[in-house]
Amino acid sequence: MEKLPPKPRKTRGLDKEELMKLDKEDLVDRIIQLEAHNFQLRNIISRDLGREPKDFTKDGQRQFDFRKCNFRRVLLRVLYFGWNYNGLAVQEDNNQTIEHHLFNALIKCCLIESRETSNYHRCGRTDKGVSAFGQVISISLRTKFSIEEQNTPEALRKEMPYCKMLNRLLPKDIKVVAWAPIPTDNPEYSARFDCKKRQYKYYFPRSSLNIEAMRSACPQLLGSHDYRNLCKMDVGNGVTEFRRHLVKAEIVAFDDKDADRPTSMYYLLIEGNAFLWHQIRCIMGVLLLIGQGKESPDIITELLDVEKNPRKPQYNMALDAPLNLFHCTYELTDKNPWIYDKLELAEILMHLQGEWTHSSIQTTMIKDVIDELEKQYTLMPSETEDAELNGSDKDSIMAHSDCLIQGVKAKVYTPLLKRVKCSSLEEKIQHYKKKRKVGGRENEEVE
Repeated sequence: MEKLPPKPRKTRGLDKEELMKLDKEDLVDRIIQLEAHNFQLRNIISRDLGREPKDFTKDGQRQFDFRKCNFRRVLLRVLYFGWNYNGLAVQEDNNQTIEHHLFNALIKCCLIESRETSNYHRCGRTDKGVSAFGQVISISLRTKFSIEEQNTPEALRKEMPYCKMLNRLLPKDIKVVAWAPIPTDNPEYSARFDCKKRQYKYYFPRSSLNIEAMRSACPQLLGSHDYRNLCKMDVGNGVTEFRRHLVKAEIVAFDDKDADRPTSMYYLLIEGNAFLWHQIRCIMGVLLLIGQGKESPDIITELLDVEKNPRKPQYNMALDAPLNLFHCTYELTDKNPWIYDKLELAEILMHLQGEWTHSSIQTTMIKDVIDELEKQYTLMPSETEDAELNGSDKDSIMAHSDCLIQGVKAKVYTPLLKRVKCSSLEEKIQHYKKKRKVGGRENEEVE
């Protein structure tokens, strides 16, 4: 597949239009000036790094001297509920991200000096509203032990309580659950590049959905496919390869003993080596249409046939809140199991049980009101013969899952393959080629 040129970097002083007006000689002169300025900055930074650190900060507190510290490479397993956050990745204009709070805690308890010096990698960059039980990061943290002894059984047992230190500073809905040592002979081990499989869960109520139809569609997703019609194509950021390999896609009842009521909870369990931007939410959006009887299970095969259907039909993806990055698989943690602090784990469990209590009380109260209103509704005579209501018949309402598909619901449903199509991948590439000449970022696991 033809690659898109990378994104242009912002140039201070002149905007793009002004730069385009310059001739070749002027551009060469400007590059020479910038290189000279860059050389001066490097010299200044090198000179500053060689200076002795100040003993005290501006507010009079003694400054922590990281030059005297030993560091170890570790994996951290992070739990967070992303409903009230703008995603995992740090943003320049928004502090309400998981990484902002995580690095604030890491720096405040002096486990790292800065993000830039911590050799940080994340397994998956979850989007706004998405949660994680199994998010994993790799990072270099301050340790009590020298590099020769830090991975001995005694050192692992007596190491600083990383989880406890961080959880005292993190918000209540972000917790570090466990940590694992990275062997000293493999310092480049990365939470992102060394992850073998990523597993997500997407939770939803049974409502009036045809669960068996949804289940019959799932096997079509398995294997290696081009998912350009089941994701949001991020061509503007240089992503032009949409082939991914899925090893698991199942519709699972959350509780086998409670699987037949409209309020019975299910989840899509999906697992693969990596995922595209909004891939799972697009897949779930189509599965919900199948469950509602608006599409056949074979629509999955049609959308995966990019030769026959090179343009993605316009449809709404599923809501963000039910999605959870549940587990990330590493060969390292099979050999070096996660280290848990039992007392700290008890604190996390007590907090989560309290959160569950508050949420369950609200859910039960809403359910009680629904039950009373449904009794009244069934006693009322029909006022219309219009069959637009969601449910098996006009005497009942089952719209529990309707809110999971974003966007405005059309009065008359149009099948996916008959809808207006988006631009093809090739057309998008040509569009961005005309729009810019340089720049880009490599693909990253995103959901």
